[in-house]
Amino acid sequence: MKNKLYYVLFLFYALVVAFVLYINGVFAGEEPDFVTMLINIGFLIIIGVLFVISTVSFGRLNRCTDELVAMTEQLSKEYKASGGKNLWASIQERKDVFTNSELRIAFHKYRARIKSYRTKRGLVGTCELEEYINEDLLDRVGMSFFNSGISGTLTGLGILGTFLGLSIGLGSFSGNDIYTISDNVGPLLSGMKVAFHTSVYGIFFSLIFNFVYRSIMADAYEKLEEFLNAFKQFAQPIAATEDENSAAMLVYQANMANAMKQMLDLMKGNAMEQTAGVERIANQFVEKMNGVLGVQFQKLGNNLKSAGDVQMTYANSSKDLIEAATALVEVNRNMQEVLKQMLQRQEGFAKELQEQKEKLNVTCDEISDEISNQLYAFDQMRSLYEK
Repeated sequence: MKNKLYYVLFLFYALVVAFVLYINGVFAGEEPDFVTMLINIGFLIIIGVLFVISTVSFGRLNRCTDELVAMTEQLSKEYKASGGKNLWASIQERKDVFTNSELRIAFHKYRARIKSYRTKRGLVGTCELEEYINEDLLDRVGMSFFNSGISGTLTGLGILGTFLGLSIGLGSFSGNDIYTISDNVGPLLSGMKVAFHTSVYGIFFSLIFNFVYRSIMADAYEKLEEFLNAFKQFAQPIAATEDENSAAMLVYQANMANAMKQMLDLMKGNAMEQTAGVERIANQFVEKMNGVLGVQFQKLGNNLKSAGDVQMTYANSSKDLIEAATALVEVNRNMQEVLKQMLQRQEGFAKELQEQKEKLNVTCDEISDEISNQLYAFDQMRSLYEK
């Protein structure tokens, strides 16, 4: 498995230690040069300490990514068991979603952010879990700030060993004639051996560590991507869309308009009935009273008839009010259609912006990779030139 690949570092470390002991004649029973062994042992101890620190960080990263994998499988199983229902309602209050401290803290912040969007009508907004659980979090857990510099440090140690060995060899070399020079060839070769050996295993360890580190981080990013995709599919909180809010507003306005229309119809009907009843009563009363009192009650009948006319005018005014309210409802409906079209255009524009963003990210990644490759090639050429 890629996340256990860092064990290979210790295998190669043991092989290099055995190789250093072999070339210094330890296995053959020869007495090694003290300075040479001291330099090699010092360099190997430094490299071993760096590997131990990196191993601790890789172990933390593995525990984090293993929990992401377990959560991905759990979400998939619970989603199938629930019949395809969104799982956010069942996990938003759970305290055992993550046991890893880094993941638990990040998920708690995400949950608090989602709660801030909740109103009486439900969620009015949402955000991506990727804002809290992302590659930056994995880089922090895996100590990328430290491990990213190990490869260069190992190469630097190899170069340092080269110059140190040459300095020791040249410092022991002296003489003015062929006889004295030949006597100092041994110390010179011993120093050159230190120089070449430290350069070899420094660059060797640098290449091996760089491969292991990149493989482990790529595997961690892949597991993170799988978890985020599963969360979006199975448990992403869903907020009410603008279209749903607009539809609810339209229904509310339509219900209000219908209620107003029914009230006005009822008022209109009562007014007409009251007017007709008043006219009948007035006519009957006038007929009866004319037979008894004559002209005085004729005037009273005319006044009552005028009151009936006023009631008819009120009924007509009520009808005009109904027509005005109907026109207002129609204007509101037209306005909602315009708003709906504007929202659709904004969604299209947002999709275009997202596509441009993705293209820009891809271009930036390609440029970054190209720059990294050129820097790596330049570093190799500089190392060869310095040698």
